[in-house]
Amino acid sequence: MAMSTGNSGSMLTEINVTPLVDVMLVLLIIFMVTAPLLQVGVPVDLPKTSAQQVGGKDEPLVVSVNAQGEVFLGETKYELAELSTKLKAVHEEKPDQRVFMRGDKSVDYGKMMEVMGVVIDSGFRQLGLLGEAAQQLGKGGGGTVTPAPGPAPAPRGQQQPTPRR
Repeated sequence: MAMSTGNSGSMLTEINVTPLVDVMLVLLIIFMVTAPLLQVGVPVDLPKTSAQQVGGKDEPLVVSVNAQGEVFLGETKYELAELSTKLKAVHEEKPDQRVFMRGDKSVDYGKMMEVMGVVIDSGFRQLGLLGEAAQQLGKGGGGTVTPAPGPAPAPRGQQQPTPRR
């Protein structure tokens, strides 16, 4: 079989890259959608906040408390005594490491304070609380909530009249 060099019977020897580009774009979209889901593995229902995000240079430690009151460092479950030992060891290596706390909104306030005390006793001073960004708090999303209008306060020494039925 001889290849002809004329225009009428020559073979096309170029690679069609259109299918390759299509496959790469589909893979890119898949990775863009799944990457945020792989960041934190402990399911915690965070409370809403209007505060701005804090940027930083290194990856912080994340201490999470789920709805059952279980404590996690990253994705590993710890008891409070074990957590203290682990955090002290981390503090020895990186004394200026940032620590973020995530707590389910149904967790008891005392439990969060107990875990926060363990983190502070371990030597960490850069401690932050994480929450989901609120869609809109108050008017204009500025973070201020105006109270509902009510009766004007009575001057000192006078009693507010009570409505009669």
